[in-house]
Amino acid sequence: MTASTPIIQVTSNPSEAELDRLGVKQWPIWEKEASKFDWYYDESETCYLLAGRVTVTPNGGEPVTFGVGDLVQFPVGMGCVWEIHEAVKKHYSFST
Repeated sequence: MTASTPIIQVTSNPSEAELDRLGVKQWPIWEKEASKFDWYYDESETCYLLAGRVTVTPNGGEPVTFGVGDLVQFPVGMGCVWEIHEAVKKHYSFST
């Protein structure tokens, strides 16, 4: 991985206090069936998985797999491929 490759940050099983601090339960929910698609982040995203298992591969980077109970942060400007292995349900929040 090069220094310019965006980094996906995964926190497994964050504390309820952390989820409350972020306001995760007030975020909208997104759901998607098993599928594979290209995506580009024009804003950073933080999401919390309620169901499913996903592998996201940044363009020029290594695949990152995450699932239920993971809090995941995607950086602005990252192009990637999403591969949803098991139908996903997640809270999400975008920010610039």
